[in-house]
Amino acid sequence: LILIGGDPGIGKSTLMLQALHGLAGQGRKVLYVSGEESIRQIRLRSQRLETVSPGLLVVSEVEVDAILAMVDSIKPEVLVIDSIQTMFSSELGSAPGSVSQVREATVRLMLMAKRSGIPTFLVGHVTKDGAIAGPKLLEHMVDTVLYFEGDRNHIFRVLRAVKNRFGSTNEIGVFEMKGHGLEEVANPSAVFLSGRPASAAGSVVAASMEGTRPILVELQALTSGTNFGTPRRTILGLDPNRVALLAAVMEKKIGMHLMGYDIFMNVAGGVRVIEPAVDLAIVAAIASSFLDKPVPDRTVVMGEVGLTGEVRAIGQADTRIYESAKMGFNRCIVPQSNLKRLPAMEGVAIAGVSTVSEAVESLF
Repeated sequence: LILIGGDPGIGKSTLMLQALHGLAGQGRKVLYVSGEESIRQIRLRSQRLETVSPGLLVVSEVEVDAILAMVDSIKPEVLVIDSIQTMFSSELGSAPGSVSQVREATVRLMLMAKRSGIPTFLVGHVTKDGAIAGPKLLEHMVDTVLYFEGDRNHIFRVLRAVKNRFGSTNEIGVFEMKGHGLEEVANPSAVFLSGRPASAAGSVVAASMEGTRPILVELQALTSGTNFGTPRRTILGLDPNRVALLAAVMEKKIGMHLMGYDIFMNVAGGVRVIEPAVDLAIVAAIASSFLDKPVPDRTVVMGEVGLTGEVRAIGQADTRIYESAKMGFNRCIVPQSNLKRLPAMEGVAIAGVSTVSEAVESLF
């Protein structure tokens, strides 16, 4: 039993239809149950996505008992319920989407999946905080929880696992949304860095890890004199609290008077980066904009920053550097504590730093 959550319009239904189309193309009988769209709407979507297939059976139904009877009759090899929040049981008096209805529908579908052995996908809505809507018990009952993430104003989507009873959660899938549906992005680093301006102040390339996959992303920062008593901190794609913390460290340890400046930060491509290993890249981007000096070309910055201004070791530094070299970068700024454990790499100059002031001096 697999639960897939994501924002409205992010592409969950598109992902499921394309996945079922692929399975149907292998001669499997698959069933797609929609509680949100009519058969006509699904047909129009399938024609646009070119996912019409004889083995892909589609039904519009919200009553759990009717769905279970249909599954017993058809015996599909894969089942998709889109979405679990629209399902209801007539035995309960509450409205569809309520906690009791979501719990009851999930329990009934879970028992069916365990008994029959049919892999079942449940598409779930998320709240404004990004958590899957409904009782927390929902995530405990399923075997796997996947999140389909991205910015609807950008074309990239990331599928990541937060729970997996049958495998690792350290894997992701990166997709590009096009007119005919989703396409796999084989080399995310090249895509996220395409169109990056050369020698632009405030632009820094950071090496991030998405599970076991290294991805190079561009961090952009802009500092400007504030017109308000309290400076603004507008952050997209990064943890705003982390950026505020790093700005305070820079003010205290480097002497940059950032309290008189608004700070705007963005991760190019609409992706979200939350790991501490990009701390030093955030510091470099802010310093670059504040000093109005570009970071040297073909340089990648990585490292975690502590409150005392020290640069701490990060995990999988060698993997990040290999990815940087593959993408044509010839200089990497890394924590000093990582440097002694790194093998020599031809064509890449690796500089170790112990503090944020050292890092800023080496870059500018």
